[in-house]
Amino acid sequence: MKPRSHRHNSSADETKSAADSLLRVMFEQGKAQFGDAVKSFWFYEGELCPGCNLNPIGVVKFKGKESVAINGFMYRQRGVLIGYFLCGTCATHIHSEVQKHPFLRETPLHAEIERNLIAGYHKHLSSLNA
Repeated sequence: MKPRSHRHNSSADETKSAADSLLRVMFEQGKAQFGDAVKSFWFYEGELCPGCNLNPIGVVKFKGKESVAINGFMYRQRGVLIGYFLCGTCATHIHSEVQKHPFLRETPLHAEIERNLIAGYHKHLSSLNA
């Protein structure tokens, strides 16, 4: 039986590298603003969007251009900044809600995202003990 060849996806590698760099910047800004409350960072690498758990994470159309929706959530109980991408549907929904309600700080979707990120982080921690 021949071993499968794996294609190297340089575009995905470049996106992950850029996301890691941006998350490091976000982490440093968080440290500057909140001090020791920010202890570490972790990037959610699930295949599905942490907002809907249905759509794959991918490119988002924003102002006619292809973008990625990178975000950060501070998991205060652990002092961990969690970086994550959203699918186009969830990113568009949040963006439109904020446009309609400029002073809106959080939508119900944000609460769902936070629950899913925390669950993903705990799953990650459990995998380290396996």
